[in-house]
Amino acid sequence: MSVNPLLYETQFFGFTPQTCVLRIYIAFQDYLFEVMAAVEKVVLRKAGDLPGCALSAVQVRSSTEAFLRFMRERFDRLFVKMERALLRLVLSLPPTALLSEEFGRLRRDVERLQARYRAELGARRALLAELEVQKEVQARLRKVLHWLNGLGDVHGPPGLREMTTLLTQYAARKLCQISIQTEQQEEAGRSKDTLS
Repeated sequence: MSVNPLLYETQFFGFTPQTCVLRIYIAFQDYLFEVMAAVEKVVLRKAGDLPGCALSAVQVRSSTEAFLRFMRERFDRLFVKMERALLRLVLSLPPTALLSEEFGRLRRDVERLQARYRAELGARRALLAELEVQKEVQARLRKVLHWLNGLGDVHGPPGLREMTTLLTQYAARKLCQISIQTEQQEEAGRSKDTLS
C-alpha cells in the first residue's frame, strides 16, 4: 500500500482513497481465506470418501497454507498495479474539480474582480473625458494664437504698451469663456457618468 495523502480527494469523496483501496484489499483477502477454507473442507470430505487414501488433515492444511502463500504473493503483486490504477483513474480528481466550500471563495473573488473592473472602467472614462477637454482647450489656444497673428497683420506692428493691454483684455475674456464652457462640459460629463 502506498502512503500518498490525497487530501483534495479525501475532502471531495468524504473518505481517503487509500482507505477505500485498503478495504478492497482486505475484502479480497477475506474472500480468498473463505474460499480456501471451503476448498479444504471439500478436499477432506472427498479424501475421506476414497478407500485407501492416506491424506491426513495436517497434510491438507499444509498444502492449503502453501497454496494460500502462493496466491497471496501473486495477489499482492497484482494489487500494487490495481492500486495504482484505482488511485490514478478512479479515485483521483481532475485539477478543475471544485469542492463545495470553494464556491463561496470563488464567488467572492469574482465579485472583487468585477468591482475592480468597474472602477478601472470608470477611471478610463474619466481620463478619456479629460483628454477630450484638453483637446478642445488646445484647439481654442491655437485659434487665439492664429487670431493674434492675424491681429498683427491687420493693425500693423503695435507698440508694446498697446499690445500688452490688448492681449490682457482678450486673454481675460477668452479665459472666462473657456472656463465657463469647461465647467459646463464637466457637469455634463458627470451627469452622464451618474446615469450609466
